[in-house]
Amino acid sequence: MIVKTEQDLFKLKEIGKIVGQIRDEMIQKTQPGITTKELDDFAGELFEKHGAVSGPKGEYDFPGFTCISVNEEVAHGIPGKRVIQEGDLVNIDVSGSKNGYFADTGLSFVVGEGDPVLFNLCEVAKKAFEVGLSKLKVGSKKSGIGKAVYSTAKKHGFTVIKNLTGHGIGFSLHESPDHILNYYDPWDNELLPEGVVIAFEPFISTGAEEVYEKEDGWTFSTRNKSFVAQIEHTVIVTKEGPIIITG
Repeated sequence: MIVKTEQDLFKLKEIGKIVGQIRDEMIQKTQPGITTKELDDFAGELFEKHGAVSGPKGEYDFPGFTCISVNEEVAHGIPGKRVIQEGDLVNIDVSGSKNGYFADTGLSFVVGEGDPVLFNLCEVAKKAFEVGLSKLKVGSKKSGIGKAVYSTAKKHGFTVIKNLTGHGIGFSLHESPDHILNYYDPWDNELLPEGVVIAFEPFISTGAEEVYEKEDGWTFSTRNKSFVAQIEHTVIVTKEGPIIITG
């Protein structure tokens, strides 16, 4: 989507604020002993409260209002009976729509006390996001984003997941550009136009570079049990700099 009017901007910021709030409230509620289904039911109540529609449920008939991935799970985890434990690495991914506009956000975090490596992984994911964000400039090549993410991960002894990417968003959950890579591809020389809306989401890994889809048809995981941290925001690329609407 290309933002063309003040209404576009207003509506995007509205849904961006909603999914950001749902993400933050779910994170606050994530304590040892709670199930992922209980967290997701809470999200469903918040979507209704805000008059918004869950992205994965509304667009893809996903079996949950949100995606909640734990430890070896990387993305699209199905909420269920799994009980959150102290030290778990949890990713909460919230996307939704209101009045025909979409936004998407996600964050990985460690519950309570845990392995210092996992805390470091989450911090590096944030650093990779910040460095990549600085490359979101009107007229710049998309390839520069992935190059920044990959080099940040490598600098800190981690790698990236290469078969999960960011994407365009706005009038639908997934639209052009269909990928924002987390590594450098010299052929990925498309330029970022003014007003384009993207969901930027680095996936930083302790070792694996790819994920596979589990038998449930949704959940992505690593084969070697590597841990992966993600941070995702919906961003509008403008001449004045990137605007995060899900902060």
